[in-house]
Amino acid sequence: MKLPPNILRMLKMTRPYRGRLSLAFLGMIVTAATEPSLAWMMRLLLDHGFKGELNFSLWLVPACVIGIFAVRGVSTYMTTYMMAWASSRMLNELRRQMFERLLDVPIGFYTHTSVGRVINSMMFESQQIIDMLKNVFTPLVRDTLTVVGLLAYLIYLNPWLTVITLVLLPLIAVVVRATGKRLRRLTKEFLSINAEMTQVVEETTRAQQVIKVFGGQEYERSRFEQRANKLRAYSMRMTSTFAATVPVTQLLTACAVSVVIVIALLQASEGETTVGSFASFITAMLMLLTPLKHIANVNGPLQRGLSAAEAVFKLIDSQPERSDGKTLAQRARGEIKFVDVGFTYPEQTQPALSHVNLHVHPGETVAFVGMSGGGKTTLVNLVPAFYPVTTGEIRLDGESIRNISLSSLRAQMAMVSQNVVLFDDSVAANIAYGDANPDRARIAAAVKAAHLEDVVAGLPQGLDTLIGDNGSRLSGGQRQRLAIARAIYKDAPILILDEATSALDTESERAVQAALDELMRSRTTLVIAHRLSTIERADRIVVLVGGGIVETGTHAELLAKNGVYANLYHLQFTKETEA
Repeated sequence: MKLPPNILRMLKMTRPYRGRLSLAFLGMIVTAATEPSLAWMMRLLLDHGFKGELNFSLWLVPACVIGIFAVRGVSTYMTTYMMAWASSRMLNELRRQMFERLLDVPIGFYTHTSVGRVINSMMFESQQIIDMLKNVFTPLVRDTLTVVGLLAYLIYLNPWLTVITLVLLPLIAVVVRATGKRLRRLTKEFLSINAEMTQVVEETTRAQQVIKVFGGQEYERSRFEQRANKLRAYSMRMTSTFAATVPVTQLLTACAVSVVIVIALLQASEGETTVGSFASFITAMLMLLTPLKHIANVNGPLQRGLSAAEAVFKLIDSQPERSDGKTLAQRARGEIKFVDVGFTYPEQTQPALSHVNLHVHPGETVAFVGMSGGGKTTLVNLVPAFYPVTTGEIRLDGESIRNISLSSLRAQMAMVSQNVVLFDDSVAANIAYGDANPDRARIAAAVKAAHLEDVVAGLPQGLDTLIGDNGSRLSGGQRQRLAIARAIYKDAPILILDEATSALDTESERAVQAALDELMRSRTTLVIAHRLSTIERADRIVVLVGGGIVETGTHAELLAKNGVYANLYHLQFTKETEA
């Protein structure tokens, strides 16, 4: 029988742990071997011990019983410990592979995969796979060996009665097969809804301010309860399907036992069996019930594990970003050239950019303006290759960025976005993020340049103060300046500013703008700004409309043209004056 690909893949993952798993397997063999020995002792005691024909020492009885259970205890412990040792490392390896792939997937990955589903796969579904290995492998090996040992003993005792017992096995297999397909389908749906529930919890914890201000508590409560009720319903359907196999197997066993007793009584009346043999046979047969039930019960965790494996391996097999390209031998000069660049987002038909031609000289500050949806952010995101261009090419110092490795390309850039992302770590760690050997002097210089000195001085542990989830212990302006300090610390030749001063008050904006002006002097800077007053001193302003460049020039030149930029500027100036 050909095993499913995911099962084969999981079995391959066990190779590094073959030694420990072999010890676990040895323990299973020893445990299985102790089962028939108990039934064998029953036969000896009844046929020789209770008829006054004692031909063995009485001390042998407790010695054998205690010895059997001692050996059984050691072997069971060894199996449990070795399986836990191997499975815990396999779980870490699965999660490591998923996390590694998350670091390598392109930005577009999250357009069709929710954060909740990723977290669910990482934490819940990976655990389901390991539970399957533990709860399926152990019963299939240990309990199958036990069944084989007990059946061999039964055949030795009474072949005819054993034939009746063997009827159990195909009938149980039929029951398991009948419930397997339903369990698999229900498990897939259960895991999907569980991922949705994880997403609801993640969004609720992240959007507390929006929920409270806009009164979304009832809506979120409704979303949570809806999915919780769905989970409960699917859980009950899975439980009912799974639980139905147990009484069916017990009923089949009861029927077999009844027939065996009747036949054994007929054999005893003709002197073909002894009391000890019959009692030993019934003992061994009833001992079959537990391992058979365990084997029947593997269907549940098996189907859950297979469904979880599909989601986990789908994540691991996600297409990563390209890993080819050469490493730049030196710091880039910062010349960027857009050559007939066009870009269309995946699963979209309307191009976001088309026929963009632009030459940005080293050290030049170029600002991109235009109405929302014009393509400003898209164009800037193509420079660090967050997305590959659809047509044309982008060149850095004359070299197509397709030929440069992504790590080398992005090492030449620093970015400050309006959506500041900070880590639940210290101020210093956030500023020096990505630097394996942080320089405290450079950190202090970046703090000073970003006008964060007063803020840091007021923190309990200064630069070593933890700032909370996404900088929750800082104000919006402080978070923005911390992101600017991170860009200053990196000291990259290319700087990308996406509304870098959007969260600052007027006084802070002036201070940080002065620091940014100083920083931008020796760097190629690409600026996206909606407040046109912040980019008046840019070397060039590029106006984008509908994914194409419609105007370029200095602030004064574009105002003199009295075109799109002039209209935008006068409209914004009028609004600010009225305000």
